[in-house]
Amino acid sequence: MKRSILMAVPLAVALLAATPGVHARDDSLYRDLGGQVGIARIIDYAIELYVIDPRTKDQFDNINFDWLKPRLAQQFCELSGGPCKYKGRDMKSSHVGMHISTAEFNAFVEDLQLAMDKAGVPFWTQNRLLAIFAPMYHDVVTR
Repeated sequence: MKRSILMAVPLAVALLAATPGVHARDDSLYRDLGGQVGIARIIDYAIELYVIDPRTKDQFDNINFDWLKPRLAQQFCELSGGPCKYKGRDMKSSHVGMHISTAEFNAFVEDLQLAMDKAGVPFWTQNRLLAIFAPMYHDVVTR
């Protein structure tokens, strides 16, 4: 009896894996970023840089960071395959009227990379996250 149950478990797993539309969520990037704690650390470091970087600080003059940080954490978490659900606005709606330039966008990315370096995120992992954010360029840059 025990043997038939033990044999049924791998069979059930194999059937689920072969079933269209049923796939395990790839959370490897989320885990490689350090989960929610690691993502929060990255965001804290990035915001520290954004507010002192002369190329980006003007965009953060009137920002409520208590409001912004959890939304960024949700977005990073969801996009990296974590268990979170981003509840904020889409990037186009969030950045309309901010007149962000290509140079400012590039500065945001550079500061994010520095923040990930400070958080100990390996280069390969950084590139995986940046590849997810890259298509947002057209929604963020408005001038």
